[in-house]
Amino acid sequence: HEKFKYYRNYPVKGRYVPEGAMPPADRVVSSDELQKFNGESDSVEVPEGFATAPIYVGAGDKVFDVSFGGVTSYGTNGPYSRFAGKDVSRALATMSLDEKDINSNELSDLTEKQLSTLKDWIKTYQEKKGYPVVGRLDKKNFKL
Repeated sequence: HEKFKYYRNYPVKGRYVPEGAMPPADRVVSSDELQKFNGESDSVEVPEGFATAPIYVGAGDKVFDVSFGGVTSYGTNGPYSRFAGKDVSRALATMSLDEKDINSNELSDLTEKQLSTLKDWIKTYQEKKGYPVVGRLDKKNFKL
């Protein structure tokens, strides 16, 4: 490699998630199913090839598996554990940790700035954090 003076190709340690083990990104996830993936140790089994049980967070119309690098934040006793297993679109848009915003699915009263903030969070989850999309929320007429 020309970019680096010294380059070593270190072996990858750990387990890979087997091909086809991730749920399809276009499947619809109900709120009941979303609630099951709340980071509690007994709520869902650890799938074959996974290091931990999946933790799902809904944002916009997407469902992210935040267990890929986010267990300490979204898992039990993490600072965002209240987000686990929920559609937290309103809380992200309003930058709120208030229970009423975390538990509300109402987005119709959000301002353009708040919708832009939600869009930025979704981009952060996908691009910066690299959380895989494991489904979509059934939100009629939802557009960002």
